[in-house]
Amino acid sequence: METHQRSIAKSLSYRVIGTFITALLGCLFTGSLKLGLGLGLLDSAIKIGIFYGHERCWHRVKWGFIPEEEKTADGGGI
Repeated sequence: METHQRSIAKSLSYRVIGTFITALLGCLFTGSLKLGLGLGLLDSAIKIGIFYGHERCWHRVKWGFIPEEEKTADGGGI
């Protein structure tokens, strides 16, 4: 089972990359570093919450999960 802290860490690391890309593109398209950074930060603030909610919803879906007791001794479970 994945913890809330792990979902948060995954969300944040993913958004750091996304923020950089959005800020870079914003800067290239507008010619303004300030506007590019603003777009990147706004984009990330919205998408962090959406990604976290998406992860937690999928965590409730049992499809594709192998219960711990059914995993093989080597941890493969496939």
